[in-house]
Amino acid sequence: MKKHYVLFVCTLTILYSCVPSKTIIRNENKKVPEQYNDKVIDTSLNVAVIKWTDFFKDSNLEALINTALTNNQELNIMLQHMNIAKNEIQAKKGEYLPTVNIYAGAEVEKVGEYTRNGAVEKNLNINEGEAFPEPLKNFTAGLSASWEIDVWKKLRNGKKAAVLEYLASVEGIQFMKTQLISEIASTYYELIALDNQLIIIEQNLDIQKNALRMVKLQKEAARTTQLAVRRFEAEVLKNQSNKYEVQQKITENENLINFLVGRYPQNVIRNSTNFITKVIDSIDTGVPSQLLANRPDIRRAELELSASKLNVKVAKANFYPTIGIKANIGLEAFNTKFLKNTPESLLYSLVGDVVSPLINRNAIKAEYKNANSRQLQAVFEYEKTILTAYMEVANQLSNKQNLQKSFNLKEKQVETLKEAITLSIQLFKSARAEYTEVLLTQREALDSKLEIIETKRDQLLTNVKLYQSLGGGWH
Repeated sequence: MKKHYVLFVCTLTILYSCVPSKTIIRNENKKVPEQYNDKVIDTSLNVAVIKWTDFFKDSNLEALINTALTNNQELNIMLQHMNIAKNEIQAKKGEYLPTVNIYAGAEVEKVGEYTRNGAVEKNLNINEGEAFPEPLKNFTAGLSASWEIDVWKKLRNGKKAAVLEYLASVEGIQFMKTQLISEIASTYYELIALDNQLIIIEQNLDIQKNALRMVKLQKEAARTTQLAVRRFEAEVLKNQSNKYEVQQKITENENLINFLVGRYPQNVIRNSTNFITKVIDSIDTGVPSQLLANRPDIRRAELELSASKLNVKVAKANFYPTIGIKANIGLEAFNTKFLKNTPESLLYSLVGDVVSPLINRNAIKAEYKNANSRQLQAVFEYEKTILTAYMEVANQLSNKQNLQKSFNLKEKQVETLKEAITLSIQLFKSARAEYTEVLLTQREALDSKLEIIETKRDQLLTNVKLYQSLGGGWH
């Protein structure tokens, strides 16, 4: 018995020494700069903790987002992935618990006389009336159990990894919510901006048509040429064409919103008034380290990294022996009336075994190497996610500041060109300016009005993207 024990220990030692090992030379880096763009910021305030219902104060937009969070197909697909991950936890948990089955069976068998079993039955000294029934029936009923003893924690680590992957899928849902809310809000503001551009084009068309009538009168009075009339007509036609282009963009943005909220194309209710005067809210960014707690994609990457570390341990445990126990207890007889006769019909067994891969372990080695590579992938993905998050916030902060300066200048430009239109027409009537100056001034005025609408739109979109980049929108 002592020799068998020594042999068993030696065998385990040899198998353990054959297990490959690989050191991960790179660890995840959680360090981020202390401030955004080296600016001192109040760390106690962070817009990311504000609920999206409090951040977006437009009731029409809020209704669209609520509908999307219920009906969006892609979000619902992700919810099913989350449920699959949750079920995987239950499956992994069951792997390291004993498996108990109940069974019952019946069979009938007729062996040939010129076989070993047949010859034995014929040559037994059996008294008359006590011969084997032919054909021989057999009835069984009982319980069977098996259990893999999780000595190396392979099954428990697999279950922990499944839990982490489920939690990562939950964070993935939250991240998708932030993206969905951001996309709906951005498209909504884009739609409102297009409405205002359409209004500006229509107003400008009225101005240009009045200017065209004026030029025609000047032509009749021989104070200008047909060329001027044609140039003004061409300008009117150009802006009429632009009007239809904007209308097409409005249709496309409405359809995109309808798609995101999971419904067929229809009119999107919105309030497009007072767009230019809409106040741009200030954003409290906090400090970069808060991204680690507020951004769902960073938390998901961190959970996936932890799961990958456990999966390496699981893959390594495949090199170790598997220790299992099997037990069986039941009743067996060739006639059902004998099943109740115990202990004669009682059967039981208890088996313990140790199984370990010995030769041709290439598949296990390959899986172990893959698990290590996936862990490194997870490290790089985690680092990339943090870097991307910081870059997104820094870009939007810079964009927010520059857009505000640009908007202030464009406001002055619009006011200046409004006065220039009136002045150019007066000068043209008094023959102190060419018709080309009137055309150029009207064109510049239209462009400036469209540009300031685009700048206001970009300011609203930047606020939305900054809110999302800081980790807001999933509460």
